[in-house]
Amino acid sequence: MLAWSFLFFIFAIVAGIFGFLGIASALAGIAKILFFVFIVLLIISLIFGRRRTN
Repeated sequence: MLAWSFLFFIFAIVAGIFGFLGIASALAGIAKILFFVFIVLLIISLIFGRRRTN
């Protein structure tokens, strides 16, 4: 699950770069929202990933 969070985080950063630079200005709002959603998901997976002890 942590790997998926990193993957989607990278996708959000790339989408954010395109949105912030005006390349896809119509999608800039969505990119900003996705960026912060995936930041939160990354933090949650880091917290719950460290709780597991095998």
